[in-house]
Amino acid sequence: MKDLAKTLRVSKLLSNKKVLLVLGLAIAIIGIIVAVTDPVRFQILITSVSEGSFYALAALGIGLLFGVLRLINFAYGDWVMLAGYALILPSTAVTSTLIIGSFHPVLIVLIIIGFTVLLSVISEGTVFRPMRNTSPAIMMIASFALGYVLQNLTIMIYGGRPKSAGIFEELTQQVNLAEGVSVPLLKIITIGVTALLLLLLTLFLQRTKIGIQMRAAAEDFRMARMLGVRANFVIAMAFVISGFLASFVSLMYVTQIGILTFRMGTPIIVFAFIATVIGGMGSLVGSVVGGMVVGVSSVVLKNILPGEIRGFSDAFVFGLVIAILLARPQGLVPAKSARERV
Repeated sequence: MKDLAKTLRVSKLLSNKKVLLVLGLAIAIIGIIVAVTDPVRFQILITSVSEGSFYALAALGIGLLFGVLRLINFAYGDWVMLAGYALILPSTAVTSTLIIGSFHPVLIVLIIIGFTVLLSVISEGTVFRPMRNTSPAIMMIASFALGYVLQNLTIMIYGGRPKSAGIFEELTQQVNLAEGVSVPLLKIITIGVTALLLLLLTLFLQRTKIGIQMRAAAEDFRMARMLGVRANFVIAMAFVISGFLASFVSLMYVTQIGILTFRMGTPIIVFAFIATVIGGMGSLVGSVVGGMVVGVSSVVLKNILPGEIRGFSDAFVFGLVIAILLARPQGLVPAKSARERV
């Protein structure tokens, strides 16, 4: 009887996932078919997928740390912010001078990746590792404190006024995809880069020894340690990957807006955290799904709402989030294990 009950529970879980998958695919296919027949809708589709890809990438960096360490890292947005400021010379003037503006684009990307990864590793070693045996709530508060420290350090070094930072400006040029359809090249690159990083991360987690250890730690951290998984190394690697993803989020964001502010990471962390929650805390697949839901719904609402309430589109996005959580409090694609890890 116990085996039968277990089988029924597993069958029910799988059927729920299949229903969600079928519904998601059906909606996506219908949306694509409708969009390609109309230039305006096709443009909205590309913009929506690009926005969703951006938030999916940001949510992955948060979801990965929560899966391994049960850490909700609210300093993640400030990693993104500091990665942008690393591009310019320290100065309190409004105008800024790019430190690496004359370098080859590939070298610029590598330098930003290295800086952000180093920042994430230092954060892990100095702030989160000493607090690892505390509760997740304490570590979350510590991440808030770290974020405020990073923001105030930025103000001390660079000043509090916004600064211009024009990088990769050629990527903001419009490209024609079809008759009557033109979008910034950056949006196409965002989709492509996100897809590539997702593929590489999937291969890393499934095909490498370190990745398998990280997946085991995400399932049951205590058991993974008992089986010989090196806790410090696995957690450090999770921070490295999270910082790696934050560097690309920063590059895409700064390229798009061309302005640096010490608070620019706040909206990123808010929407990325929302994406992580509705996707399923600790679920990497859920982080991607949640990011796409947040990004697509945000763009679509901005285009379909009447002009007088279009400025409140974010409120409608939050309303959609509440509706999703009321229907599935565990998230759209919940993690297999949500037990606390130490």
